[in-house]
Amino acid sequence: MSRFLTLLRATTMGLAPPRLLLLLLLVAAAETSAGAGRKEKGSGGGLRFRSGSGTFKVVQVADMHYADGRLTGCLDVLPSEVAACSDLNTTAFLYRVFRAEDPDLVVFTGDNIYGADATDAAKSMDAAIAPAINMKLPWAAVIGNHDQEGTLSREGVMRHLVGMKNTLSRFNPEGIEIDGYGNYNLEVGGVEGTLLANKSVLNLYFLDSGDYSTVPSIGGYGWIKASQQFWFQQTSSSLQTKYMKEQPKQKEAAPGLVYFHIPLPEFSSFTASNFTGVKQEGISSPSINSGFFASMVEAGDVKAAFIGHDHVNDFCGNLNGIQLCYAGGFGYHAYGKAGWSRRARVVSVQLEKTDSGEWRGVKFIKTWKRLDDPHLTTIDSQILWNRGSNGMALS
Repeated sequence: MSRFLTLLRATTMGLAPPRLLLLLLLVAAAETSAGAGRKEKGSGGGLRFRSGSGTFKVVQVADMHYADGRLTGCLDVLPSEVAACSDLNTTAFLYRVFRAEDPDLVVFTGDNIYGADATDAAKSMDAAIAPAINMKLPWAAVIGNHDQEGTLSREGVMRHLVGMKNTLSRFNPEGIEIDGYGNYNLEVGGVEGTLLANKSVLNLYFLDSGDYSTVPSIGGYGWIKASQQFWFQQTSSSLQTKYMKEQPKQKEAAPGLVYFHIPLPEFSSFTASNFTGVKQEGISSPSINSGFFASMVEAGDVKAAFIGHDHVNDFCGNLNGIQLCYAGGFGYHAYGKAGWSRRARVVSVQLEKTDSGEWRGVKFIKTWKRLDDPHLTTIDSQILWNRGSNGMALS
């Protein structure tokens, strides 16, 4: 039994109601299959598409709001669920969705802990991320606006994350001045043994969208700053040049996906007629527009951006060729909506296969959501981007 399970058993000995015992059994069952079928890795231990299916799958976990485990109660659940509900429900859901999806990467998109309610922020973060580590899944994280409200500073939270097991998170790019903590990119290599084995056929960008405005005359939430946008544009340009200019040369840039926490003002551009999913609360974006959406459009490789922050929004909408997607709230200590299941967003990227059986570049990007209901229901499956014969996205 893992140290994590031992801790859970010790802290619940003699105190566990039937619902909690069921959660612990789910955790134990999950750990028996931990690491099964682990993925092929690219050079240097990096990420790579699977050889059998030509796929790469990401599970996005938004707004766990983890605090003190069994001692932390749930928000916005049905009256019948209140007594037995705690952070351990969040833990059990992580194990369930990881077992169901077997992802190649897990991305935690901020407010991973709720710092104000966490007795020890480092221990809360360890417990929050533990399922990914116990199941030996590669994972990456950005921070939100609540992670640093406890015993760790914002910088301290990110330094703790980059020191944890199995993480691909990075503190910041080396050698440059940049705002925030946790701005980095990851490259996903093509299938081992193919023409594109040593190229990144999918690029992942992670940015710190801040917490709250530090400008006295401007209230509200923080935003992605000019230094971060410059780094993103330079990184995107460099990756595109390598992909299209270095052998074997490719005709079009590899697609990019972007992950951060706080929505951009452009998330307000949609109505119920032009998105998939639900909008059940306002868009809590910064009060100023720092221009990051324009930076993504100008870069030319970004196909979708994924955020959290507004827990009962879970829609995707296409704006100027970029899909803007909410994940929907995951954690039980986060506000939600009683009777509306917590959820995770899954993204599956599929490579194109030639008539001769060779895996090439990305053919399409698909997404769906998994609900924490008795059947782990899958909803709102949709194609986010599809490379047509002319290389353009099909709406």
